[in-house]
Amino acid sequence: MTSTVRPVVHRPELSDFLRNRRGRITPAQAGLPSSGRRRTPGLRREEVAVLAGVGPSWYQWLEQGRDIAVSPQVLDSVARVLRLDDTERRHLYALAGVNPPLPDAAPGTAYCEGLQRLIEAWEPRPATMLDRHWNHVAWNESARLALGLPGADRNCLVGFFRHQGLRPGGGRARSWQQIAPAVVAAFRASAAERSDDEGFREVITELLRTSPEFAELWARQDVRELGVIVNEVEHPVVGALRFESSQMRLPARPDLTVMFYNPLTGTDTSEKLAWLLSGRAE
Repeated sequence: MTSTVRPVVHRPELSDFLRNRRGRITPAQAGLPSSGRRRTPGLRREEVAVLAGVGPSWYQWLEQGRDIAVSPQVLDSVARVLRLDDTERRHLYALAGVNPPLPDAAPGTAYCEGLQRLIEAWEPRPATMLDRHWNHVAWNESARLALGLPGADRNCLVGFFRHQGLRPGGGRARSWQQIAPAVVAAFRASAAERSDDEGFREVITELLRTSPEFAELWARQDVRELGVIVNEVEHPVVGALRFESSQMRLPARPDLTVMFYNPLTGTDTSEKLAWLLSGRAE
């Protein structure tokens, strides 16, 4: 006997949220002609239904939190009429028991000096910033000195597989063979979030063409979050540097990920970083 897991619909919260947002939109804002004084502010249910392209009864049932089929396309239409921003739209999805879409970057929130200060504040430990395709967009001085940034390959994954220094025995990363499967599985997870994104396809196509190691790992179909990994970099001047690296996404810029590198406890990595930052290496 099999059982079907039904999505959790937060009916009272859904009803309250829709009524509240409907009351905030005036007919003029919705492009409707004025019809004189109204007993209550905002749009009527029937007006929301017409503007969203759904039946009045269906929208009434949605606002009442009834057990009806709800699609992402219809929720997007309702969100458009109610002028919901990205956070509110995702909240509407969650209340209706539908998986929320991925967040978008807040309008007008570009990479700025504030984000650069964020990674510079991590000194004397390395920190970098990647876009959704794992391209390096920023780094601090410690990362430049310890990780060799900016390298010949702008993309972190392409550089990981292509750059000779990152290969086993090449000197730059002794733990390459251990962390490579996790790195590829994490990139697959990121690419799966936006399967129609051409940027991911370009990276994958290039590596399938140029890297047998990547092709073998990609064929495994493994998927996972990267989490915290221990990686070792063989620096040409100070030797082995060992880090615990972890990632953090920025709510205002979900397309950006900050990578923080912590010197591994019990190693001399912190002392070597301090020596590099002192300028004596250069």
